[in-house]
Amino acid sequence: MSLVAIALLSALPATTVLTLEEAERKALESQPTLRSASAQVEMAEARTEGARSPLLPQVSLNASYSRSTSNSASRRATIVAGQVAQSQGHSFTSYDFFNFGLTASQLIYDFGQAGKRHDATIASFEAQMENERATRLSVLREVRLAFLDALAQRELVRVAQETLANQQRRHAEVEAFVEVRLRPEIDLAQAKLELENARVQLIRAETGYSTAKARLNHAMGLEGSTDYEIAEANIPVVRGEDAEIEPMLQEALARRGEVASARKQIEAQRLSIAAAEGGYAPTLSASLSTTAAGPAVDNLAPNWSAGVNLNWPLFSGFATSAAVREAKASLTVAEAQADALRQQIRLELQQAQLNLRAAKASLGAAEEALAAAETRLALAEARYSSGVGSILELGDAQVARTSAAAQLVQAEYALASARVALQQALGLP
Repeated sequence: MSLVAIALLSALPATTVLTLEEAERKALESQPTLRSASAQVEMAEARTEGARSPLLPQVSLNASYSRSTSNSASRRATIVAGQVAQSQGHSFTSYDFFNFGLTASQLIYDFGQAGKRHDATIASFEAQMENERATRLSVLREVRLAFLDALAQRELVRVAQETLANQQRRHAEVEAFVEVRLRPEIDLAQAKLELENARVQLIRAETGYSTAKARLNHAMGLEGSTDYEIAEANIPVVRGEDAEIEPMLQEALARRGEVASARKQIEAQRLSIAAAEGGYAPTLSASLSTTAAGPAVDNLAPNWSAGVNLNWPLFSGFATSAAVREAKASLTVAEAQADALRQQIRLELQQAQLNLRAAKASLGAAEEALAAAETRLALAEARYSSGVGSILELGDAQVARTSAAAQLVQAEYALASARVALQQALGLP
């Protein structure tokens, strides 16, 4: 190779290698689901500020200007000789009038209506924060599963490449045997068939790898190329992964954001019931206002007023009772959803633990199967080279070795995926 060619190759960018940690970081930065969850937290926080406003003083400033005539009119007509006497001297002359006012009011007591509504929005805000935390863990879980799937597909590509290399070597060996008439022509045709089948399997494996990386991009929330490689990843053993379900369930209920969110939603609904029931009682408020009005800005007459207002809606068309019923029904829904969530978490734990046990058992069996398949392939190659075995025997041994290697890859992927699912079910960060 020339020095120029070496320089050109060294100038080419190295293939990007994506690690699991980098994939998780990109997901936390780019995943639209997380941006939506953060925006929902901000919306909930804004609602708490809005719900607090009735508890604070309300101050308003108003100003108006009008121009009108000043003719007076009586509501009672004066009857003179059977006719209505009309006042003479009406004028269409108009005058300016300015009016400026400042009003302040403060809610004194409303039997907890405004306060409970504010407390309910605070509980909903806290529930939304827990939902954001749960969404974050869910996004990370999807990234990890997609990454592990891509890693498994990469290993299947390696298996297909090894199979293709074996078939190429075998094809050359059979071709040499046929040329010296140690093997029949049909062996060469069979070797050619198996070689082309190996090429097809490699193409399929490479397509699966690219597809898995596209799914990984989607899990990370990225729109870009899949021109990168997947680095090795190690999913550690989950502490207590073989423990009984009940202790694991209690740990999951204490950790998971969805559970904390459900509790906050129940608290919010109970506060909403108390706020709605406050509508049966009166509200007490105080107000203070000052005005300045007159025909000219420099000729205004000041006035002020202060008062206390008691408002008791004795009948509001059953609006209050309907609001109470709705709030109680919403509480029932929230409690039912919390119970369903608890059952769902139990199911997730049971499934993850069963899948984990099956994956461990399958991994050991897959390792033994691969060792046996490799021994069988070595024996078949030796028998064929010595002229004892057939090309079909050799082909079957190669297929068995390829299948066993793929089985081992799938078993390793299943074990890592089961641990990721168990981490998610436990709410581990």
